[in-house]
Amino acid sequence: MRTYLGLDTSAYTTSVALVDEELNILSDERVLLKVDNNERGLRQSEALFYHIKNLPFLFEKIEPILSGHQVQALGASAAPRNVAGSYMPVFLAGLSSARSISTFSQLPLYEISHQEGHIMAGLIGNYSLLDKPGFLAVHFSGGTSELLVVKKAGGQNLLNIEAVAAGFDLHAGQLVDRVGVAMGLPFPAGAALEEMARRYKGEHPLNLPSYVLEEGFSFSGVETRCQQLLKEGVPREALAFAVLRVIANTLEKIIVIHANKTGIKDVLLVGGVMANGIIRERLVKRLEHPAVGINTHFADSHLSSDNAVGAAALAAYLHQQK
Repeated sequence: MRTYLGLDTSAYTTSVALVDEELNILSDERVLLKVDNNERGLRQSEALFYHIKNLPFLFEKIEPILSGHQVQALGASAAPRNVAGSYMPVFLAGLSSARSISTFSQLPLYEISHQEGHIMAGLIGNYSLLDKPGFLAVHFSGGTSELLVVKKAGGQNLLNIEAVAAGFDLHAGQLVDRVGVAMGLPFPAGAALEEMARRYKGEHPLNLPSYVLEEGFSFSGVETRCQQLLKEGVPREALAFAVLRVIANTLEKIIVIHANKTGIKDVLLVGGVMANGIIRERLVKRLEHPAVGINTHFADSHLSSDNAVGAAALAAYLHQQK
């Protein structure tokens, strides 16, 4: 069977994946980088060191699957986004490994952006979006908060991606993690914050105002207000629910603004923040209301967070188009 290998070494996850010619996932292996309690992240040098340690372990895990399969090409994340000047040292771990494998085995290597990998992973199961003239895409994570217009491209690129709105300051994932850590939750705090928010049973949720303009949005004021409310003794469950609700409200507003501006009525939502069930539920309810009429498409929950499946799938697609 012909297979395609993907590598992604992001800020907090080491990932290796294999897909077949039809983009079926054969292996999806990841290691979440360890962050000490009460810390809000890792330095790039620390993360790079962990990736170098983790990659041989992940290759050992996929080795049994490689037996009897013929790898045709590799895909590796080389930068956060496919724009000039986009760079993070952590991606060198996966990219260097992929380049070494490519040189030694004489296999083609497709260097992609982390963002393209997220979108490609989200397109698995949502392939109908590629038949449309274009679609909106949300990429919300700890390092990116952007609304994009995505169109199918030709040549060496599958996707033409244009950012039309972005966070002015704090990213959505940073808001979740900073408030979560302040509550004593582990980093990254997304899953634990959602679990806490699910326990909120109040009838009148806290209202954290969202700040949204056509060109972007802000979460720094929300974080400041959350820290104040924690000091005032607001129940943690209520605050957790309010944080997720304000992220959903912010997304709803910016999506509607650009859906009306562009006439595009389909939106794909990817990135670690979009794995959150409370945010998903509110967006589906609000955006798919007949009065709004926007079609929401989500990556599978396990493909919302950082992974190498998108890199492998994009390599498979591009290689088969040659």
